[in-house]
Amino acid sequence: MANRQGYDVVVDVDAEGDLGHTDLNDDLEFHNSTFDNNNARNKIPSDSQQSSFLNPSRQPSSSSKRFLWSISFYQQFFDVDTDQILHRCRSTLYPRQNFLDVMEGNPDLYGPFWIATTVVVILFLTGTISQYLAEKGKGHFAYDFRLLSGAAGLVYGYLIFVPLGLWGVLKWFGSESANLLECWSLYGYANLIWIPVAIVSWSPLTILNYAFVGVGFAFSAVFLFRNLYPVVSATDAKTSRVLLIVVIALHAGLAIAIKILFFAHGSPASKAAPKEPEGQDGDAAQMVARMLLGM
Repeated sequence: MANRQGYDVVVDVDAEGDLGHTDLNDDLEFHNSTFDNNNARNKIPSDSQQSSFLNPSRQPSSSSKRFLWSISFYQQFFDVDTDQILHRCRSTLYPRQNFLDVMEGNPDLYGPFWIATTVVVILFLTGTISQYLAEKGKGHFAYDFRLLSGAAGLVYGYLIFVPLGLWGVLKWFGSESANLLECWSLYGYANLIWIPVAIVSWSPLTILNYAFVGVGFAFSAVFLFRNLYPVVSATDAKTSRVLLIVVIALHAGLAIAIKILFFAHGSPASKAAPKEPEGQDGDAAQMVARMLLGM
């Protein structure tokens, strides 16, 4: 018989069915039960023990396609608290160690998403202020909401596709130094410096705008270079140099796009298309408007 504590109890009984004595210590043999071991063999691994291409150390995977549409699949990418987010932001602005070590194997998308969203909103607001100061006294000022869609496309596109491309190249060369989620998180926090840069870059002084954008580019480029160097070094020397040059070049392209599109004083983008003089077309438009009002 088996007791409830996981042991098998064996009782030795003689031929007459008599126990012979009441002391059962000499006749009892205890053996470890295999009940729990059998269950352990048949037990399906939990989600925390499975892995995926996003983060092999902690992310779950499933053979069911519907699992990708569940909230729990995306909830794991935002599994951080406020203290962790603030610590990672401080580590970005005042780097003292590799940022991958700061994340401690728990990269997130919460911080990168809100950092990118904040950058988009501030770029739109300060870009609008910059345009207003440039056109002040030239007539009625019209808000250009294309700045908002342009900022969203620029920042989100850079944040999504550049780390994705870097991760794909690293996988192509057989490097397992960083997973896709870590690349997204690293690039997301690197954009934090653009928040103060965008706040102070609304000035109509061209030299100040160039200086602020240059500081933002230099700071974020050094941050990316410092943290990506150990990752790309897992490939051969020539490939790692090429990857680092491409990373810095793409980041320089982001800085140039921010300067030209949103703080374009003294740049070709600041030259607005000349307005058409009011002639016969303008008079015709006024006549049509008067006719519509009179009807």
